[in-house]
Amino acid sequence: MLATSLLLSAALGASIETAAVEPVLVVWREQAELGDMADLRGDARALAAWERLQEVATKQHAQAEQLARTHDGRVLRHYTVVNASLMQLPPSARQALRADASVAAVVADRSFKLQLPDTEAVPATLTPQAVEASLTLIKAPEVWALGHLGQGITVASADTGVQWNHPALISQYRGNQGGSVTHAYHWHDAVHATGSSCGADSAVPCDDNSHGSHTVGTMVGLDGVNQIGVAPQARWIGCRNMNAGDGSPSTYLECMDFFLAPTDASGQNPQPLLAPHVINNSWGCPPSEGCTPEQSALLETAVNTLRAAGILFVAAAGNSGSACSSITDPPAYFAGSLTVANARIDNTMNASSSRGPITVDGSGRMKPDLSAPGTSIRSSLNNGGYGNKTGTSMAAPHIAGVAALVMSAEPFYQRNPEALELLLTQAVVPMTLTQTCGGIAPSVYPNPVAGYGRIDALRAIELIPSPLLSDGFEGEGIR
Repeated sequence: MLATSLLLSAALGASIETAAVEPVLVVWREQAELGDMADLRGDARALAAWERLQEVATKQHAQAEQLARTHDGRVLRHYTVVNASLMQLPPSARQALRADASVAAVVADRSFKLQLPDTEAVPATLTPQAVEASLTLIKAPEVWALGHLGQGITVASADTGVQWNHPALISQYRGNQGGSVTHAYHWHDAVHATGSSCGADSAVPCDDNSHGSHTVGTMVGLDGVNQIGVAPQARWIGCRNMNAGDGSPSTYLECMDFFLAPTDASGQNPQPLLAPHVINNSWGCPPSEGCTPEQSALLETAVNTLRAAGILFVAAAGNSGSACSSITDPPAYFAGSLTVANARIDNTMNASSSRGPITVDGSGRMKPDLSAPGTSIRSSLNNGGYGNKTGTSMAAPHIAGVAALVMSAEPFYQRNPEALELLLTQAVVPMTLTQTCGGIAPSVYPNPVAGYGRIDALRAIELIPSPLLSDGFEGEGIR
């Protein structure tokens, strides 16, 4: 799987930036083979994947440093989630490096600005509901009543950051350990340049947009009054991969690297057994703003790695609808992503939600996979308050939250994204649809508008076979 993406990247040929000030991602030809990881369960899967990846990547470091010196450049960072290095190189050296037998591709690392949802005005007279309407719609309270609230599960946010001490988020932060707070292994800032209120390399979780805080709130948020989170007893960790909405392949990769094996405050001593069970990804790498096929192939390799390591990768479909085949941005169209569309509370599809089938890579792949509430969703903001936002960015964390509920209820699904994804795509209800895309009628499921349908958390629990664990598998324990 990994080798396939990298061969694609090499075959496409790198579109190299000529500006000397911009770094490049050098993808090494040797990559770890992880095709057998799905045969493992629980922590054994996470650990085995990490050890194999680290062995391959570590062997490359000395050669990368030597090649950088030879070509009058320097190495800025090595990655493990993909065997690659971020290098500062003059344009002529980049061309020479591509001819090296050990190099699969040289990929530009340019940043691009995302179109993040704006916070919607909330009437001053609005009284918070005990449970937000979107949670009631997907029957999360019925699952809580069964005792499944996400206990023992870690969700991750790759986004604009998180206001970690927000009243609805602080108790669920994994770095908050009974009143003693540590950010090591629970937070990483992949932004190494100034340009926003968070600055660079923030040692403390910080959100310069509210987008990340909002999505984390939908996954786990609860302050005693405002019940905004699907899985209020799951723990969260975070990584800032955008600087005031500007992301790049290197920042996206760095957060994926961190989640594969979280590190201490100095970026050392990685611990794969502290990896999250599910990552919410409400970001995109749009071709319209400069994301190239080479960058997409590199990101897809990283997504496949995380999946091989046992992590469910949830991705927002994008907000370029309502045209068919409008899912065009990585990571939404990747086969390894569980892609989520934006449903309204009345069970219709939001017009802005991107549709399939996937044509941007010629695959014709059926996407999205699932739908979830994403319209006027009330959740936490980075000012300590609450506000409404609309977009597939708001729909995706509902799915991540339901995944946490399922893994909490049944340990068999922990570190088992294949089985978990299969269950979630069955735990659906039909929607009220009228649009035909890809020649598939709206009454047929899955379809390129809503996927398999709108998620139902209670149905997900009811569909868990019982007894499931005849082999005695007991899961992982609390993270």
